[in-house]
Amino acid sequence: MSEDTIRLATIGRILRRRWRFLTVIAVVGALGGYGTSVLFPPRYTASASVLLPGQWEERELLTQVNIATSSAVVDRVAATLRWNGVSGAELRDRVSAKAADGNIIKISGTAETPVRAQQLADRAAQQLVTFAQRIAGDGADPEAATGPESLRQKVVQTNRRITDLANAADPGRTVESVQARTSLEKLRITLEEAMKKLDQAESASSKAGMVVMGPAARPTGEAPPTRTHLIVAGALLSVLLAVIGHLAAARVNRRLRTEPEIARALGSVLLGTVDVPAERRAHRPEGRGPRARISRLLEIDTRWDVPTPQASGDEASRRIRYRRVCARLRDRLPAPGPLLVVVPAGDAIAAGAAAQLVAEAGSDPSPTSSSGGNPVLRVVEVSMSRPMVPDSDTESGALVVLSAGSWTAPELTSIAEACADGGHDVVGIVVAGAVRDRPARPAGHPPDDATPALAVRGHATGESG
Repeated sequence: MSEDTIRLATIGRILRRRWRFLTVIAVVGALGGYGTSVLFPPRYTASASVLLPGQWEERELLTQVNIATSSAVVDRVAATLRWNGVSGAELRDRVSAKAADGNIIKISGTAETPVRAQQLADRAAQQLVTFAQRIAGDGADPEAATGPESLRQKVVQTNRRITDLANAADPGRTVESVQARTSLEKLRITLEEAMKKLDQAESASSKAGMVVMGPAARPTGEAPPTRTHLIVAGALLSVLLAVIGHLAAARVNRRLRTEPEIARALGSVLLGTVDVPAERRAHRPEGRGPRARISRLLEIDTRWDVPTPQASGDEASRRIRYRRVCARLRDRLPAPGPLLVVVPAGDAIAAGAAAQLVAEAGSDPSPTSSSGGNPVLRVVEVSMSRPMVPDSDTESGALVVLSAGSWTAPELTSIAEACADGGHDVVGIVVAGAVRDRPARPAGHPPDDATPALAVRGHATGESG
């Protein structure tokens, strides 16, 4: 799988084959989320709205939002609330503001209790309005309010006087009269621009008249993330991390899956591939101790990335594969004599294939070729941690039987080296794969199909190493 693209089928296989383990992981994650909710007390959020009358641009609204959460406003809120141990710097993390539709700024306050959250939102809205009014100078001299109106009247009078002077001037008969009319027109334009600026200034001052749209509603529920959110998030996050861990482990998996890679690692030739019905596979490793029992309970003692066995043909088609392997084996034997069948310890598929291969080799004792018939096979299991093969006695070589996708190149190389140390030449390799057997055997099935394995098993397997 290290070179394959991760597909939804792969994730589905993880969920299907590791559902017990993932369930335990989800429970552990949920407990972690519950513990987190205990460490962090619940928070409540209340909101108050402030109306900004007049026409406001977007950047102006953003400016007011920044002012609402600035230290100039929040520090005044802290001073008016006088909460023990709560400073303005801490309140800045609890007060937030955003611009809503209709020139409304929504100010939110978060606190440990609903009452405090309501008080914080109300005080923040009030202090924003107070601060805006102070900037606009609403408390200035009342006589200043009549200044713009009197100035506007004087400008109107000046415009009339300019018009009278322009009409009294000689209408363009001399150069001096033209220059006078031009100067008067420039003066009129200057006065109009000054009045526009005055109107804009008045409009800006009128915008400062903010209004708090009623008190904040007292919150009835906790602000997210609530305890339920933390529990669910902990469970989902733990399951997600577990699935990612499975995928990462499969990505770095270096087990050989193809026949050419396996043959190259063992330094021999492939004699064929055989099928092993799934029901013939050995049971799980019966380890002892609490760890082994927990592994069996959570179903993590078996690999999840093994492909689902494909549907198998009938018994006759499977036996043909074994007979062909025996025929190729006869042709490759350097001399007649027994043959050592090396099976990696813990490879249940290979063990089943080796047993069937021994049965097929013993079912045809009469020689049918120039090599003198099938050799006697003796099965030995070798540990992959420290491979040890019995010394050569009467065997004419070694046949390695294993399943694809179970062992790495260094492990297979160690088997070849162990065979060489014992004086055995690896004459060939047989790769076994698990298949799904048919539930019902066809009528008229030969009764002797299974008897050869029983007749040969006793003396063919021999001692195990």
